[in-house]
Amino acid sequence: MGVSECIAHQVGDRAANHGTLALSDDDMLPGLGSHPLFEGFCNDDLDEILNQSRQVRLDHHQLLYRQDTPAHHFYFVLRGRLRLYRLDASGVDRTLDSLSPGDCFAEVMIYAEPARYACYAEALKVSEVIMIPVRAYRELLASRPQYAEIALRHFAGRAVSRFHDLEVMTIQNARDRLVRYLIDLMPQAVPRGTAREVELPLPKCLVASRLAMQPETLSRMLAELKSLGLVRVNRSHLLIPEPDRLVAFAQA
Repeated sequence: MGVSECIAHQVGDRAANHGTLALSDDDMLPGLGSHPLFEGFCNDDLDEILNQSRQVRLDHHQLLYRQDTPAHHFYFVLRGRLRLYRLDASGVDRTLDSLSPGDCFAEVMIYAEPARYACYAEALKVSEVIMIPVRAYRELLASRPQYAEIALRHFAGRAVSRFHDLEVMTIQNARDRLVRYLIDLMPQAVPRGTAREVELPLPKCLVASRLAMQPETLSRMLAELKSLGLVRVNRSHLLIPEPDRLVAFAQA
């Protein structure tokens, strides 16, 4: 079964339910202000950005933007979950990433010329995002040069993360790609040797797409890891009883 059979896209235009951003909403300001792109902004400057932004509500499987369309905004996830994907030359969609509350995305458009979205952004459940004008952020950086270093640190961190993702995706063995992916999902703030619970951030068919394998291959690899006692699987939740064994398995 292909990805297109796994999820039936209800493709529509850009989210229609735009609402004015409520600056008094205590859930928004602390979350956005703690993101690396805005960390260190004074309250007045953060308010200025938010005054020019809007809150967007997305329904299940609704598209926020389409690949190759002009990019005038970047986004911050307030609630829900989204995925980024591209269509290849044959029309098959390839999952690139999943997004959860606290994530910024499409922020590379801040300096892109021409600024066009490189992929599709789709809500995997009812979601809310802040839509931030690229021009407003660029103008603020121009008037506050000290904020440029904040942005550069963020982009440097993203570059390192993407190199890691590329390293995982170039592993030829499908099982090893899956194991590395699970290791990356494991929470780090847990005492060494303690069992760790992992929730797949995407439906299994999309995890398979993310790892460049067929859904049947993913199911077979999970069954193999389960038979070895490395994972226990309950739908989208996995228990890794001995994390050190899984890490050693990846390094073998």
